[in-house]
Amino acid sequence: MRTCTTETNRQHWPGVALALCLLLVAQPLAAQAGPSPYRLVDGWPQLPGGREMGAVGKVTMDPDGRHLWAVVRCDAPGELFGWECLDSDLDPVLKFDMDGNVVDSFGSGLFIWPHGIDVDQFGNVWVTDAVSSARIPQGDTRGHQVIKFSSTGEVLLRLGTPGRPGSGRNAFTSPADVAVAANGDVFIADGHNNDGNNRVVKFTQDGRYMMEWGRTGYAPGEFRALHAIDISPDGRVFVGDRSNNRVQIFDQDGTHLTSWNQFGRPSGIAFDNNGQIYVADSESDDVQNPGFEMGIRIGDAQTGWINAFVVYPWGDPRDTAGNGAEFVAVDPDGNMYGGEPRPRRLQKYVRVRP
Repeated sequence: MRTCTTETNRQHWPGVALALCLLLVAQPLAAQAGPSPYRLVDGWPQLPGGREMGAVGKVTMDPDGRHLWAVVRCDAPGELFGWECLDSDLDPVLKFDMDGNVVDSFGSGLFIWPHGIDVDQFGNVWVTDAVSSARIPQGDTRGHQVIKFSSTGEVLLRLGTPGRPGSGRNAFTSPADVAVAANGDVFIADGHNNDGNNRVVKFTQDGRYMMEWGRTGYAPGEFRALHAIDISPDGRVFVGDRSNNRVQIFDQDGTHLTSWNQFGRPSGIAFDNNGQIYVADSESDDVQNPGFEMGIRIGDAQTGWINAFVVYPWGDPRDTAGNGAEFVAVDPDGNMYGGEPRPRRLQKYVRVRP
């Protein structure tokens, strides 16, 4: 949270300093209390062949701006949470048009718990498998991987050691998310758990290890569950350090630039082309992050100033297991798409006012 306690401000501009201080400190709460600039679109999307919606992981826009990619974790029953694709023959990687129709899908049999996704400028699709070791059957060679597909589902590259956790240059432990920079460099958020590797690993687009940064902890540049990673239009690397209740910002060489706490408990991060950042918070409650509600916060990507908040209306502040959108994407028209794992929904939010 922001504070405004410098001695200089109090001595030289006491009235102005107090008013400004109150405005800054109250700003995130004021944004939470305001009216939502979005409305939900009923019945979006529709899956083919009577398929039920499974738990939804990350969602991201295609470079063409007219299609949405989503991780949909195979089978619908909630009791399978954590290994939904283990024995499923359903495709977990789905491509939607803006009307909610599935126009392509692939990935059947390649994942146990697909989680993060990104699409590079050439249309290649990168997907992470964040399954925990405890949910990988003995001898199974899935999990702890990042797989690069062509736009039509051909496997082009695998990063990580299949089915085996690790912390070396070609090993991950439950990698949560992936982001590809404009020059093709690939950033892996490794990993999903508080006590995991808690690092960002950087590769070239053809899979050559470049560098890494981070470890478990609370200080700048340290993490507890890297749940999300994305790259702003100006090239900064934003990491959703979820269990530390903050967004950390780096340059592409791993230099820590700043940290933001005003976006709640970040599960997903996205950017539009108008300088705005969108952060999905699916876990704030009165235990893990008191004072914040679940929902999607929108703000200025340079200053971090929050200007809108879309509350998750079905959230229970006593529920520590997470609800609502874990990930968010934004199309060129400003409409949002939220991937909800536990309610098993893919929501479209249409902007209704400037």
